[in-house]
This record gives sequence, C-alpha cells and structure tokens, in this order.
Amino acid sequence: MDQFTINLLFVGGSFALYFGIAIWARAGSTKEFYVAGGGVHPVLNGMATAADWMSAASFISMAGLIAAGGYANSTFLMGWTGGYVLLAMLLAPYLRKFGKFTVPDFIGDRFYSTTARLVAVACLIIASVTYVIGQMTGAGVAFSRFLEVDNNTGLIIAAVVVFFYAVLGGMKGITYTQVAQYVVLIIAYTIPAVFISLQLTDTFIPAIGLFSTHTESGLPLLQKLDEVVRELGFRDYTADVENKLNMVLFTLSLMIGTAGLPHVIIRFFTVPKVADARWSAGWALVFIALLYLTAPAVASMARLNLLTTIYPSGPTEQPIEYAERPDWVQTWETTGLIKFEDKNGDGRVQFYNDVPAFQDEAAARGWEGNELVVNRDILVLANPEIANLPGWVIGLIAAGGLAAALSTAAGLLLAISSAISHDLIKGSINPNISDKDELKVARISMFVAIVVATYLGMNPPGFAAQVVALAFGIAAASIFPALMMGIFSKRVNSTGAIAGMLAGLISTLVYIFVFLGWFFIPGTANLANTPDNWLFGISPLSFGAVGAMINFAVAFTVSSMTPPPPKEIQDLVESVRYPQGAGGAVDH
Repeated sequence: MDQFTINLLFVGGSFALYFGIAIWARAGSTKEFYVAGGGVHPVLNGMATAADWMSAASFISMAGLIAAGGYANSTFLMGWTGGYVLLAMLLAPYLRKFGKFTVPDFIGDRFYSTTARLVAVACLIIASVTYVIGQMTGAGVAFSRFLEVDNNTGLIIAAVVVFFYAVLGGMKGITYTQVAQYVVLIIAYTIPAVFISLQLTDTFIPAIGLFSTHTESGLPLLQKLDEVVRELGFRDYTADVENKLNMVLFTLSLMIGTAGLPHVIIRFFTVPKVADARWSAGWALVFIALLYLTAPAVASMARLNLLTTIYPSGPTEQPIEYAERPDWVQTWETTGLIKFEDKNGDGRVQFYNDVPAFQDEAAARGWEGNELVVNRDILVLANPEIANLPGWVIGLIAAGGLAAALSTAAGLLLAISSAISHDLIKGSINPNISDKDELKVARISMFVAIVVATYLGMNPPGFAAQVVALAFGIAAASIFPALMMGIFSKRVNSTGAIAGMLAGLISTLVYIFVFLGWFFIPGTANLANTPDNWLFGISPLSFGAVGAMINFAVAFTVSSMTPPPPKEIQDLVESVRYPQGAGGAVDH
C-alpha cells in the first residue's frame, strides 16, 4: 500500500470519528452551543482544553522553532506552560463562579458598561482572528503534504472541514470532538518520538533520550548536535541568549497571553462547579505536559537527523548529491516548503548558515551560498520520514497534525462567533433576539471569520508559532489586565478599564504593525523587523508584556482620578473572590 493511501486511511478515519461525534453531540440550545450545557466532567474538560490549547503551533511549529533556534526558542515552552499555572490559580475558578458564557460578558457586567463590553469584543476578535491565521497556516502545511497538493489548496480544504464541524456542533460538539482529537494528537506525537529516541540513543523516553548518549558517536546527544551545527556556521544549539530583557518579556507575554486567551477561558464555563474549574485546569496541565516534555527532544533529534541526512559522512565531508536526495525531500518539494537551488553547479546539496562570519570557510569548500531552504513548520511532520519509520507512523502524524490545527481553530471560531452573536448582537444591539436567531448569527459570523482567516493564512506574517505568539501578545495587552483588575480590584471603574484596554491594545498593535506590516498586509511595514530597529531590543513578539503594563498603569491612573464603582459592583467583586456561607476558621 502506498504512503498516500495510508495517509488517507488515517486522516479519513479520524475525520469520520470527529464528524460522527459532532453529529451525535449537536447543539440544540444556545447554552449547549456556547458552554456544552455546563455539564462536562473535569478530566474530559482537561483533555478538551489540552487539545484546544495544543494547536498547530504546539504540534507542528513549536518543535520546528526550537529545532531552528535551539535553547533561545525554549521560551515558547516556558511561556505556554507557565501561563496555564496563572490561569488555574488566578482566573479560572473566579470566572466560573461569576457564571457567564464569555469574557466580554464578565467585563461588561463587572465594569457596568456597554462600552467596556464592546471594547472587550474588539480585543477578543482581533486576538482570535490573529490566532486562527496561525492555525490555518499550520493546517494548510499538513493538508498540502498529506494530500500532495499545493499549500493554498490545503488551506481551503482545512477551512471547509473546520467550518463543517464547528458550525454544526457548537461547544458541545467541539468539546467531545476535542477529547478524541487529544487522544489522536498525543499518540501521533509520542510514538514517532519514541522510535526516533530509540534509534539515536537507545532510550525509549524521548525527554530522557535528549540528555543521553548519541549511540553512533558515543557523545552526549546535545554535544554531538552542537558540534554538527557549529561546523556548518550555525550558533551552538545550546548557546545562551544575549538579549535577556527580550527573552523575559517574550516569556511573560506568552504567559499572560495564555491566561487572557478567550477560547481557553470559555472552557472553564463548561464544568458544573467552581472546584471543577480548578481541577480542569490541573488536568489540562498534565495532558499538556505529556507533549511539552517531548517537544524539545523531537526538535533536537529532528535537527540532527536532517543534518546527517544531508551530510551522511559528517559536516566536514561532502554533502549528498541532489539526484540521490531521499524520497521525503522530493515529496515535500511538491508542496513548495522545501526549495533547492544549485548555486555552484556541482549537483550536491550545500546546507549551511550563509552569514559573513562563515563566508571564508564556505569559499574554501567551494560553496557559493546556502542551496536548501527548509520551512521550519515541516520538521515534525517530516520527522518520521527523515528517520525512515514505517508508513503507518507517517499516517498517524498526518492525523495528529490535522487534529491539532482543527481542534484549536474550532475553539477560536466559537469564541469569535459567541463574541459577535452573544456579546455584540444580544448584549448591545438587540437584547430581545430569540435563541434561534442568535444561533443563526453565531453560525454566519463563524463563516465570515473562516473566510478572513483563510485569506490571511495564504499570506501569513510569519511561521505558524510566530503568528500565534502575536495573538498572545494582543491578548496579554488587552484582555488579561482587565480580567485581573476585574477580579482583584474593587477600585478600578469602567472609565479606567476602557482606557486601559484601549491603551494596551493600540500600543501593542501599532508596535507590531510598524515591523510586520499594517494589518499584516505584505509590504506595508515602516521598519525592517531586525534587532537594530527594535525599541530597547524588544521584538514585536515580546511587546504584549509591555502593552499589559501600559494597560495596568492607565487603568489605575484613570480610575484614581474618577469616581469609584457603585456599591453593588464592589460587593459583586467581593462575592466572586470569597466563598459564601462558609463559617470562620476554627483554631484547634
């Protein structure tokens, strides 16, 4: 059986399962559409949250970024897992106790203002649409490879599939679909990692294999990788980061962005009790850790495998001839995500870091420029092929990559549609709209969001994980501070909250657009996105943390100069934070 047929069997089988679940769990009411009827078990909700969370960025792109950048890109791991701890401790239980469907619901009621609700809707839609672009980019990469079509066709297929089951099932369908998708994606991620770890280190746990001895050379795996990349002009894989400020701000931006992401917060409204919200967050962290502990090993082993494929006798020897390149390179070339140009006409594949510091060494070897361009997003998907694993493992990775991209895209689309139908239309424009019409508006807005995300996915402002990092920056600067102040400060009033959200959002967006193009439209950037141009060395991906500080500062300053919130709002804040009806502590 050829690889294409195996891929179709795995992907088709997993999709049949998702569609079956979506039809079985079809939403009949707005409560089922938005929060799955509020009756999901914490362990299942933890699994669904993990699938919602581990997007195409986590599954497909994060290991690719770590493989390309080494230790410097481990910030993605630290930020995304650290954010979950913040979410579990500081936000999830209190928001569940408040008992609303959506983030703008909470902000509108807590800050007793329709304007605050509308600003929250705007922040939520901007962050979610940016995030969906990243998912669509990842889904396009996966579909293009496994259906052997070009990238844009893959994107359109992904859009049609997501639209079908997200629109049909709402939160109820999405929750149970995501439980299935978690199982698919974690099996798909860990099985190839176990195989590759055994091949390279004789250790079957990848996270331990990362720090074990490389069987062939007898050196520690990371030392071997450092030597190989150094010989080809790249910086050491384990090299320290020079710009510590940017690293700290980027990690912080990802952490508080995680805690402010609307599609994750919505998940905590789907459990029956407040205690279950905390348990859900705890279980989600366990399920996420399974993938995140494996990712650095997958990244390091993929990088080493890729370089030893091109330089089978070692980085100082001759690279392979282009005519003898492996089948997987040929297959990925059809998607346009691997490109080769024979610059010195010797018929061999020169792959190295083409920088001024390495030019003399390259010239001495007769090289006239790097000839191979490998899109980072393909590394996890190509990993089983690079390691010559059996066809069914490659099919499994195909199903897992698609499960990751589609589960998160569906959750985000639900967040966007509920913001428009529930918060904008029902909350502000037409409070008397019927349940049936509200569902209709939710489904129409989902369709529009998919069309916009698909268009922008064809012209993305970066790799999948980088586009997602921008969404986190936007959520960090706008939504997270408003939620924190809403729960923990009785003094912040509606004027302060609105001014803070707008200041955080606008400052972050302007900083991002100056370097990445206005509204991510190619060719409209004012400055080149290089460290020399960044303000105090802060990259656009890290600016969300600065935006959040601006948000807090403006909100507290404006609130201190304007009247305090009404007494009933202050009592509401008190009641959300403290258990009602509990007796005082007894001294034993």
